[in-house]
Amino acid sequence: MKKTIVIGAGFGGLALAIRLQAAGTPVTLLEQRDKPGGRAYVYQDQGFTFDAGPTVITDPSAIEELFTLAGKQMKDYVDLLPVTPFYRLCWESGKVLDYDNDQARLESQITRFNPRDVEGYRRFLDYSRAVFKEGYLKLGTVPFLSFRDMLRAGPQLARLQAWRSVYSMVSSFIEDEHLRQAFSFHSLLVGGNPFATSSIYTLIHALEREWGVWFPRGGTGALVQGLVRLFQDLGGELELNAQVKRLDATGDRINAVELTDGRRFDASAVASNADVVHTYEKLLGHHPRGAARAATLKRKRMSNSLFVLYFGLNYHHRQLAHHTVCFGPRYRELIDEIFNHNALAEDFSLYLHSPCTTDPSLAPPGCASYYVLAPVPHLGTADLDWTQEAPRLRERIFDYLEQHYMPGLRQQLVTHRMFTPFDFRDELGAYQGSAFSVEPILTQSAWFRPHNRDERIANLYLVGAGTHPGAGVPGVIGSAKATASLMLKDLAS
Repeated sequence: MKKTIVIGAGFGGLALAIRLQAAGTPVTLLEQRDKPGGRAYVYQDQGFTFDAGPTVITDPSAIEELFTLAGKQMKDYVDLLPVTPFYRLCWESGKVLDYDNDQARLESQITRFNPRDVEGYRRFLDYSRAVFKEGYLKLGTVPFLSFRDMLRAGPQLARLQAWRSVYSMVSSFIEDEHLRQAFSFHSLLVGGNPFATSSIYTLIHALEREWGVWFPRGGTGALVQGLVRLFQDLGGELELNAQVKRLDATGDRINAVELTDGRRFDASAVASNADVVHTYEKLLGHHPRGAARAATLKRKRMSNSLFVLYFGLNYHHRQLAHHTVCFGPRYRELIDEIFNHNALAEDFSLYLHSPCTTDPSLAPPGCASYYVLAPVPHLGTADLDWTQEAPRLRERIFDYLEQHYMPGLRQQLVTHRMFTPFDFRDELGAYQGSAFSVEPILTQSAWFRPHNRDERIANLYLVGAGTHPGAGVPGVIGSAKATASLMLKDLAS
């Protein structure tokens, strides 16, 4: 019997498979790796648990909706723990901002930077909430399949000055440079340059203020496992170590999915949670549509890559917040080099994750798991040899953390591993080693982004970071809702 096939068990693929299965459409979910999760993979080493990818959960309602659709309760599958503060933002000058949902506390901290910016922040928050309402609540789960869809959204986008960059819009409200950085860095969480990404992405700030920031007990991998269990409880089939080789098409319709191990799955419809360029170039490259679409997508601007360093220590640095953003000496210039220069910058800004601050179970007693990531250029921007660059950057980052944030780190080190742009390319199939797929600039958003359903091959769908609305856990779960609405309508007709 022909089934609906979803390729890739990342958050987007899982959310889509659950929606389809809950609606009575039998799904086979194919995952090429030995565990589900995609970018939310989990490493275990010497008793330490390392979440490989996303660690910030900002819209629990979108996740809860998946369980509600299935007639289940999220609390029976996963336990979300509140994170306070949301982030600790630190500068080399010694300035610190603990950013969370306590308005009075936040304003008292802003006052220490610049008293005039308290009123500016209030106006920025109002703007961010207006963008959140239009860009996330109204449009975040609605597919943009025709230019008419874009035209309908146009007046609101114009009213919100969507052509301005995130940093430009923040600066229109905020005077202090530290605070401008504090309220514009969010676009980097979805692969966006704050100086080029549409101001629509300021909605992330309101998103966090609306629902808070959360962390699953047991790590992000525990959330993945909860979603897998929900999918299987609904009767869904998950195949691991199932690497797709080719989408077999007759004319402009896919009729089967072929794996590298020779297995073949007849398909009534196929949705790909794989990288969008990989989907068209590798899986459909033998078809005229695949070759042409891949060539078009390769001309788009891709988001940056990341260098990620996972490490376990025999000491718990309790002075750290769960999420710490370590701003380096430069902001605009560094970001420009990350997105536009064929070299690795001499300095860096870092995101330091300390999950044992919230959940000590992720490491042996008295120990703690960490990861630190640095945004770096993708391989199309800087053609670097990461077999050479990675060890050097690792040493620079360890030196920096030991000097500024984690004294004694090297003596406390038990285990570590690295993940580079080469790994994004080779392990995850990400074009140019991009960590977030298509860059979220205005001319690559909504209708201008790869669509949730292919325009020519009627039963090929996309889900995940490379399609509308974009990267980030809320984004890819939103893409699943948009894609599921199309698939269920098409399958019923």
